[in-house]
Amino acid sequence: MRVYIFLCLMCWARSENKRLCLEFSQLSIKDSFKDLFVPQTEIFLMLYTRNNLNCAEPLFEQSNSLNVNFNISKKTVWLIHGYRPTGSAPSWLQRFLRILLNQDDINIIVVDWNRGATTFLYNRAVKNTRKVAMSLSGYIRNLLKHGASLDNFHFIGISLGAHISGFVGKIFQGQLGRITGLDPAGPKFSGKSFNDRLDYTDAKFVDVIHSDTNGLGIKEPLGHIDFYPNGGKTQPGCPKSILSGIRFIKCDHQRAVYLFMASLETNCNFISFPCPSYEDFKAGSCVDCDKFSEKSCPRLGYQAELWKDVLKVRREETTVFLDTAGTSPFCAYYFVLTVTVLDDTLEDGYITFKLLNQLGMVEEPRLYEKNRSFNELQEVKILAQFLNDVVNISSIGLAYSQGSNLQCFTGRYNIQRIMLQSLTYPERPPLCIYNFVLKEDEEVFLSPSTCTSKKI
Repeated sequence: MRVYIFLCLMCWARSENKRLCLEFSQLSIKDSFKDLFVPQTEIFLMLYTRNNLNCAEPLFEQSNSLNVNFNISKKTVWLIHGYRPTGSAPSWLQRFLRILLNQDDINIIVVDWNRGATTFLYNRAVKNTRKVAMSLSGYIRNLLKHGASLDNFHFIGISLGAHISGFVGKIFQGQLGRITGLDPAGPKFSGKSFNDRLDYTDAKFVDVIHSDTNGLGIKEPLGHIDFYPNGGKTQPGCPKSILSGIRFIKCDHQRAVYLFMASLETNCNFISFPCPSYEDFKAGSCVDCDKFSEKSCPRLGYQAELWKDVLKVRREETTVFLDTAGTSPFCAYYFVLTVTVLDDTLEDGYITFKLLNQLGMVEEPRLYEKNRSFNELQEVKILAQFLNDVVNISSIGLAYSQGSNLQCFTGRYNIQRIMLQSLTYPERPPLCIYNFVLKEDEEVFLSPSTCTSKKI
């Protein structure tokens, strides 16, 4: 009997000590209506680590002591959502958490400001971003007292959350380690001064992904580097008609979130090209990444910070472009073909090429500029995008045409070298073909070999 009572007491003690998991605020449209008359702003900080991946815990205990799972020596990601007019929890939240913690052993703090974002009055949510930033600054100062470092903080802000991150950064005079803006909100922020929106001065490194610049996002560059996937406007795979309902409204805007997650979740390197405009990028005018030669072209997503030292030294506006596939994981693969002419220059025309893998299957690329002016050029570069990665290349199919049916003479051109390089995976050795004749309007298939350094 005594043993039974003892076991019951032990079970009771354990159940008393068991911590309840925090849940993201579950609100609804009713709360949006209520906000019209009784506005509220509340913030809850939910801590996740590898020790409590499935159970959010409070960052601070009731005694104001720091949660034992928070490690002050590790990197801390602050994840901040945006405007939520219907009050629902972000659909991407749990997946985002798992991907981040799978990538790194870090602290993650989810900033739940749903009471403040759940309102029919967008302007009110905009005003609340300042309040949220001020509240966060108090929590951050408490963390600093416990030995945490601003340099270890990485804020990832979605939509309005991006500007909240910027306002926090301003409070701490740009000493945050990194801010990532995922399609920062455009309405009420476009055209504003740097004090009234996210800006590159708000952290030591600021990277921004723009995916809905003609809708809910902001068009102007805000960071040390600004990525514009698919031009930053209409994203492939998103509905084109309002008949698709809420997905039509949100799809382009949320694509920045899913691209960032894909950069962690897959082996895709979202290689991006510095360029003045998307039109120039599509015209094939921005093949080189010479300014980033030591690290190759910058990559969208989590890896973007690998380029922070280069970007901070050269603080002119850095806008970069890339195209993606329309479905997850959104991978696309870039190659550049460099054609070096031996003697005669090619006339104006266009070069096309395709790749054959080891199984003899043809991979057709999207060429960014077929028509090229070859006059007085001994070397041209052609940017190509493939939907499938071609690893084992058995042959390269090459064709040249002036596109005119009026000529009787068919030209023969002595090609000194063609060199094929993977821009997506620059560590792969380039492939070359040397000294061959290219006939006009006649496709030729040639087997490449690894380039020899003497001839490169």
